[in-house]
Amino acid sequence: MLFGNDRFSLVAAVQPSAVAAIDVPLLPLASPAVAPEVIPDADAVIVRAAVRTDAPMIASIYNDGIRSRLATFETVPRSPAEVLQWWDDPVATRFPFLVATDGTGQMLGWIRGGTYRSRACYAGITDYSVYVAEAARGRRVGDTLMGAFVEACGEVGVWKIVARIFPENAASRALCARHGFREVGVYERHAQLDGAWRDVIIVERLLPENQA
Repeated sequence: MLFGNDRFSLVAAVQPSAVAAIDVPLLPLASPAVAPEVIPDADAVIVRAAVRTDAPMIASIYNDGIRSRLATFETVPRSPAEVLQWWDDPVATRFPFLVATDGTGQMLGWIRGGTYRSRACYAGITDYSVYVAEAARGRRVGDTLMGAFVEACGEVGVWKIVARIFPENAASRALCARHGFREVGVYERHAQLDGAWRDVIIVERLLPENQA
């Protein structure tokens, strides 16, 4: 047992040179955490608002539909410059204009609400068009677009969505049926396509939340 100054004299007697060197192995530095690589999902279907830079792909998909002769009376392909003009219509741009892409950003399709009539009493009615890229058909891209479109129409005050569909366009008629549209009737010999008279089926979907 040490008392008083004896404690300090013992400590002073231990010289640094008398302490054996101890080798302490150095631990390797931990590598910085690396975030896992995110691989774009090519099977995803993502809906967003259309923007002007989408015009080339919108035109390309539209032209697929024109060539099919199942979707429109139009016969002349549209250029990106012509599609860009759609954003210059202050009336039509009140309605939703959406595109669907996969996880890599590749466009799969689009849907756009247009003006039904210019009279003020029809301001809440939109006449829509929807087109899906040939390579994306069979993936329910149209369903994803239509579901988002109907919801967006409700948010901007639309009370009715309408369209005209060729009777032979079974895919579009089925799409409308799945999303609550009804077939109102037929416009017979409505217009000519490639010299042949064609009928069209009128479809409509009401949005009761905007008809109170």
